[in-house]
Amino acid sequence: MKPTELVDASPGPTFTITFDGRQLDALPGQSVAAVLWSAGILSWRTTRGGGRPRGAFCGIGQCYDCLATVNGAPNRRACLVTARPGDTVTTQEGNGHAGFED
Repeated sequence: MKPTELVDASPGPTFTITFDGRQLDALPGQSVAAVLWSAGILSWRTTRGGGRPRGAFCGIGQCYDCLATVNGAPNRRACLVTARPGDTVTTQEGNGHAGFED
């Protein structure tokens, strides 16, 4: 049984976002992190020093481990950004400013 069935929820029709070229289904109101989690994706950022994988840790926007690039904007906290139809999310490497002028 799906969680939405347990609470008799009717969240509305699904829509699609893209993560690193892969299309993912999302529900209205889900955060980007929730969409990634529901697709089995646990890491969408690498650290500046060492390139270690990171994903959501605290889930409330305090730790900044869940940073992602959303629609070309780096350093977005995926746990706080509500997914919208057509969003493009990409893995953020390092500080998220590669290719930008300092």
